[in-house]
Amino acid sequence: MVIDHRRKAGAVYEEAVGCCSFMSTALLHLLRTQESDRLLRFFRSRLRNREDAADAMQETALRVLQVSQTTSIENPKAYLFQIAKSVARLTIIKQVRERPLLVSLEAGLEVACDSPNQEQIVTGRQHLAVMAQEISALPKRCQEVFILSRIHGFPNGEIAVRLGISRNMVEKHIIKALLHCRDARAKLNSR
Repeated sequence: MVIDHRRKAGAVYEEAVGCCSFMSTALLHLLRTQESDRLLRFFRSRLRNREDAADAMQETALRVLQVSQTTSIENPKAYLFQIAKSVARLTIIKQVRERPLLVSLEAGLEVACDSPNQEQIVTGRQHLAVMAQEISALPKRCQEVFILSRIHGFPNGEIAVRLGISRNMVEKHIIKALLHCRDARAKLNSR
């Protein structure tokens, strides 16, 4: 990949490009070293929820990893924040869709029951079994980190201390597990 060195945005970016061969790796380095606190504040202010902010940070990292190695980016910081804005917007849309509507007791009695039928229950259980199988297929450490993060809700720093690994490795394990689960879910949805 050819990068115009005159257009680098700051010393950290210059250092990242010097040590990384792919643009996505350089962006991920920028995210971790210089912009992680700003991005987390950005997500917390927009999403107003710590868990959603942490999930948005992970989604941003996933999208950064998917940036093509042939992509030429003039302003990596702006590009990173554009990804973050997109993630925040999609997360807000998801929150709005999942938000329960507040209704009075009388109005609630008139609403049709949304309980799943037998087919939906069976399909849901089958999908859950497949996802559990996919998670168990992950390498042991990756599986352990993912379960502590997503099932038990531990923050990355606490997982790192608990398992005696770096926070950076915790993030890598979570990203690997999320990518694996997303692929498994795509296979399930394509059936």
